[in-house]
Amino acid sequence: MYIGWSMRTNLYTVSPETSIFKARELMDAHRISHLPVTDGKAHLVGFLTDRDLKKAWASPATTLSVHELTYVLQKLTVGHVMTKEVMTVTPDMTIERAAAMMMERKIGGLPVVKDGKLVGIITITDLMQVLLLAMGVGEGSRRLCILVRDRIGVLAEVGRILQAEGVNIRSIMTKPLPNHKDVWQLLVRVDEVDFTNAVKGLKDAGFPVIVEYVEDLTPFLPKP
Repeated sequence: MYIGWSMRTNLYTVSPETSIFKARELMDAHRISHLPVTDGKAHLVGFLTDRDLKKAWASPATTLSVHELTYVLQKLTVGHVMTKEVMTVTPDMTIERAAAMMMERKIGGLPVVKDGKLVGIITITDLMQVLLLAMGVGEGSRRLCILVRDRIGVLAEVGRILQAEGVNIRSIMTKPLPNHKDVWQLLVRVDEVDFTNAVKGLKDAGFPVIVEYVEDLTPFLPKP
């Protein structure tokens, strides 16, 4: 999955000369937390976040009266409070790389730039949507979990079992099981009408299947 496939392209932008009041109104009206700042020709010159605006509102509050504070804020523009050294990504970068960058820097969004021009934005909300879609979350489906050893062919084996049962796999994901070396969680989502057949087929083939939360995973661990 690439950023260009999931980024938002219907962008709201502001210029450095925009007042922070106008920027705040824009964010509130469209329920967004990030505003790319451009020069009017799609060249990115900064990035404004909800956090930047909150800092601007709070910084002089302890020393100024309400009237004085309002006067000062009316004079502030986006250019005064925006982040100028902006981390950007490109459309051909992978979603997982963007997610790692956001977690590392503790930020909620990244402008997407191509050939020096702003073409989109990717946010934590977008990444969550990608995750949910990848997991096949939706009505009419159920998820089951199998704990397997990290070995060649295990995915193909599970696929053959479900194929024999006439079960269509909506999505499949793998994730390491914490504190258990070489054991992976195999998360399979199938149509709800096929769920019983899927569980039965896998159990008959010797796979312990987890269909709800269990505290003790010992009975479900694969043999060494």
